[in-house]
Amino acid sequence: MSLVERYKNLSLASKILLYMVLGIFIGLIFGQKATILQPLGDLFIRLLMMAAIPLVFFNLLAGLSSLTDLRIVGRIGVKIMSYYLLTTAFAVSIGIVMMNIVKPGVGITLTGKVSQEIGSVPKVTDIVLDLVPKNIFASFSSGNVAQIVVFAVFIGIVTLLLPAEQKGPLQKGFTIIADLLRKLVGIILYFGPIGIGALAAVTVGKYGPTIFGPLAKFVGAVWAAELIMVVIYMILLITIGRMSPLYFLKQSGPLYATTAATCSSLASLVVSLDVAENRLKLPKSIFTFTLPLGAQLNKDGTAIMLAGVLMFTAQAAGVEFSLASQLSIVLVGLILSEGSGGIPGGGLVIAMIFVQAFNLPLEIAAIVAGIYRLIDMANTSLNCMGDLVGTILVSRTEKEFKDTF
Repeated sequence: MSLVERYKNLSLASKILLYMVLGIFIGLIFGQKATILQPLGDLFIRLLMMAAIPLVFFNLLAGLSSLTDLRIVGRIGVKIMSYYLLTTAFAVSIGIVMMNIVKPGVGITLTGKVSQEIGSVPKVTDIVLDLVPKNIFASFSSGNVAQIVVFAVFIGIVTLLLPAEQKGPLQKGFTIIADLLRKLVGIILYFGPIGIGALAAVTVGKYGPTIFGPLAKFVGAVWAAELIMVVIYMILLITIGRMSPLYFLKQSGPLYATTAATCSSLASLVVSLDVAENRLKLPKSIFTFTLPLGAQLNKDGTAIMLAGVLMFTAQAAGVEFSLASQLSIVLVGLILSEGSGGIPGGGLVIAMIFVQAFNLPLEIAAIVAGIYRLIDMANTSLNCMGDLVGTILVSRTEKEFKDTF
């Protein structure tokens, strides 16, 4: 069998891995020159973003309109939100503990020349109100996933309340459009290996040498905390989800290649939906609701990063937090991570707001900006993994669906 034939027989996940490895080698060999491949990576991200919003909307409508009992919607909502809040609070706590153990900020000298004008911590009420769109067309235009999900939930509920002769055609129409958009995603993913390989080359070429510099300790501490969170997910999968971690990681592998390359929960959402439906075989009426919601609200990786940057800055500034202050860090970190957007680099601005909320200098947060993509790759991967794990747990606890996957 020729090499071309062997390549054609490879799965999408294998092709993505192959191109990622090739991209890493290109980045190591050519360094900054590898950034010439950036347009290929940007094109792939744009294609994913193009499909993400309509896919989320019609997938969710198709899933909700297929239900027969409104109580299921409320029950699923309570379960997934409880999971998201608890795991995010736990993630912030892990970040604090890891930074206290490693102490990456000790010994760093601050110059104090960075502007403090960043923003303020949003109120919980503001975050809740922002979930409801004032103008749904503006929400679609700006890509506000949370508002689109809320609108779709209302439309889905109203559809369930319609008479059968009206509900039937609507449900069929939603399903057909959702199938059409999933076919579009399938075509886009054929380009995925090239786009992801290009992004890997650019990332390694641009940031590769930095990881061996003075910030390596900080990056290592954040990655270690996120690895602990992965172990917790795997324990939840075994005990509640009744699923093998190895099976889960194998089936969801293409997602992490996308998250690491794009650093965007929103761009990766189309891959999450594809993994949930075609590889993990999860109930459509659940994952079409929980995954889009998680892309906006569930940010365990971002929460660890926020705690890391704050403690990193505090250690560099010689500030020690009391137990009460660290509890406040958990609460504020929970609020900020839930309100951060699923776009590349969005967490960095939130990190600066977090640092400013505790009256610390912004210099360290600004320094972290230089290597933020290295952190954001792991953040986004953990965020999206958490969404999938939560979806599996909720699906397994729903008696109507526990035997469907």
